[in-house]
Amino acid sequence: MKIDDIARLANVSKSAVSLALNGKKGVSAETRDKILKIASEHGYMTRSVIKTEADHSKLLRLVACTNGHIVTEQYESLPFFTELIGDINKQISSNGFSLIVSTVNSTNLEEEITQLEKNQKSAGILLLGTNLNAEQIKLIATMQPNLVVLDTCFETLEVNFVSINNVYGAYQAGKFITDLGHQSIGYVASDARIYNFDMRKKGFLQAMSESDLEIADEHYFSISPTVLVEQSVFTHAIKNLNGQLPTALFCEADYMAISVIKSLTELGIRVPEDVSVVGFDNIFESQVITPELTTIHVRKDSLATLAVEKLISDISHHQDKTKVFVDTEIVIRKSCKAIGS
Repeated sequence: MKIDDIARLANVSKSAVSLALNGKKGVSAETRDKILKIASEHGYMTRSVIKTEADHSKLLRLVACTNGHIVTEQYESLPFFTELIGDINKQISSNGFSLIVSTVNSTNLEEEITQLEKNQKSAGILLLGTNLNAEQIKLIATMQPNLVVLDTCFETLEVNFVSINNVYGAYQAGKFITDLGHQSIGYVASDARIYNFDMRKKGFLQAMSESDLEIADEHYFSISPTVLVEQSVFTHAIKNLNGQLPTALFCEADYMAISVIKSLTELGIRVPEDVSVVGFDNIFESQVITPELTTIHVRKDSLATLAVEKLISDISHHQDKTKVFVDTEIVIRKSCKAIGS
């Protein structure tokens, strides 16, 4: 069951459901009770903030901090986060803990997290740090010492991090493309910058350097990272090349790669016959796009396992802080071909 379903059954807006499930003001007591009852009856309470009878020593909170770019209000519908949260829930349940999923606005972290912990204290926090900076994470660490941050890393903070090895993943993509014989290669970057994307750029450029290759200025592109449809800014940039296309493109995320494939198709440019495309994340949609997308697989189950194990261990034993990187692997599908093949 999703928030949309609860809203439909309760005959209220999605925002009202979100407010009720996250224990925030803005809905009447009657409406809140109605929403919570529907959520409970349909099994949604395993991911709800409101668990008044739960033992806080066995209660872990997953906090997602939304903004208007990478982690939006609809982040739970994005494949990467859907899979990751599902894996976290499985790990927590198998260890005898309960999971609360809380969504807060990244511009008002201190007040919102303080209120959440006041309403219902947790034994520790798993923080989805995808779009957060070092100062924001440092602030949260002072509020809850039992903290593990997922999907980003800041080496100078005394905080637990479990992250994708973004450098290695993009390096794998770069080596794959150059091993296929491509020399005119383009780079499709997100127009919203976060740690993950910066590290992917670092790894990809390292692979290019090892092959004595550089990306031409006109072959750098910037698009939205959360849009699946054709993007006019990319289409215009490709048209301005006047046929002088790169033979391969690396995209910092699968959503971007799928958007790129759709944009190229709109222009009559064939993938992979004219341009090969590689993505990053291996979301479900990468298998249903035509052609199927070659991409970097992120072991989301490993991220979840390591993060949950570390948090539970810290709650029990207060161990040293660690930073863990989970390696990736390339999944070869039909969106790439070798030069001359």
